[in-house]
Amino acid sequence: MSKYDIIVLGSGPGGYVTAIRASQLGFKTAVVEKENLGGVCLNWGCIPTKALLKSAQVFEYLKHAEDYGLKVKDAEHDFDAVVNRSRGVADGMSKGVQFLMKKNKIDVIEGFGKLKTGKKIDVDGKEYSADHIIIATGARSRELPSLPQDGKNVIGYREAMSLKKQPKKMIVVGSGAIGVEFAYFYNSMGTEVTIVEYMPNIVPVEDEEVSKQLERSFKKNGIKIMTSAEVTSVDTSGKGVKATVKTKKGEEVLEADVVLSAVGIKTNIEGIGLEDVGIAVDRDKILVNDYYQTNIPGYYAIGDVTPGQALAHVASAEGILCVEKIAGHHVEALDYGNIPGCTYCVPEVASVGLTEKQAKEQGYDIKVGKFPFSASGKASASGAKDGFVKVIFDAKYGEWLGCHMIGAGVTDMIAEAVLGRKLETTGHEVLKAVHPHPTMSEAVMEATADAYDEVIHL
Repeated sequence: MSKYDIIVLGSGPGGYVTAIRASQLGFKTAVVEKENLGGVCLNWGCIPTKALLKSAQVFEYLKHAEDYGLKVKDAEHDFDAVVNRSRGVADGMSKGVQFLMKKNKIDVIEGFGKLKTGKKIDVDGKEYSADHIIIATGARSRELPSLPQDGKNVIGYREAMSLKKQPKKMIVVGSGAIGVEFAYFYNSMGTEVTIVEYMPNIVPVEDEEVSKQLERSFKKNGIKIMTSAEVTSVDTSGKGVKATVKTKKGEEVLEADVVLSAVGIKTNIEGIGLEDVGIAVDRDKILVNDYYQTNIPGYYAIGDVTPGQALAHVASAEGILCVEKIAGHHVEALDYGNIPGCTYCVPEVASVGLTEKQAKEQGYDIKVGKFPFSASGKASASGAKDGFVKVIFDAKYGEWLGCHMIGAGVTDMIAEAVLGRKLETTGHEVLKAVHPHPTMSEAVMEATADAYDEVIHL
């Protein structure tokens, strides 16, 4: 039997990052993977979707070239080539993880891993043991009883990323990050898209003003949006799909070539031996303490299988914290209130901290500032005037409670707010930190100035 200090089960952005940090700390490390190194994020999620979205963005530029004083005749897209480019980007990233495994002397054990008692893992009949076993098996597309996925007419994100033929009509059920990103992509490519969202607003976890702005932008681009609506059944017996949608006004039947189910995720915890070992689970999540230890000594869990936000950067941070604690380092528990969320449709959406509604509900006396990109010189020059930056500060102490952005490139800008909040930066300090001009990022300073009644450019 092979013996390790640490074995990581799963090689997504939680698992492979954990393995690398463990190796850096001097642990003899192995990672178990049943499919592709890099997991869903690198192969079927974060990375290839961004490649698809970039193709859509370039196509949009070509279609609107005259807005920039340029002439492009008859711009066309090749759907197969767009999908193939995305797959190529994903393959390149997965090969990069293979290189990192070799560089850090991490053993990659291919196969399906099942936990056993006594800190052991069985991988397709062969046993391995370790002092510490870290579960990082991630999650997959969740299926609703009313919306069973058949991989053809009713699909999840995997199929949406690699369709052989572009659909003429698509219904997207759910308007979280996955739903709106694919809605934007397919709409840009010329597919007629309808979004069906159960909640009153699309991107329902975002600040209400951001949700309303994205809805306006999407509708302007021809995406049909149905909120406070629910798909109660689908009929796939004929050609395409007929979806019955329940709304406040009654029932409506929508017809489409494909329905994309984007209603959240389901953790990959079945069949991996949790019950055999006695690891505690509650509502589809493995229970852990602040340092990702389960109730059974020697077994840990990170990423989507635990109760924190199901985001790649959260899984990576959890994994690093977990192995540093094992190594005896002094580590602070992760602050889940300061995790940025990013959505890569156009316009992009990014946020961190409390929404205005949450801040009021928690009893804060707040100062709110907002700066529209329509007043930004850089946004006007770039032809990207949709959106705004909104900031929320505690009126008493100046604490930066929340930051909400919608517009071009805001997923790159949100880190300023994350770092500022981590360093307990006040609104006055943000205001007095000189921001470069002309940039999109100076909108953060301008929004802060608006909160303190010192705004110049509004």
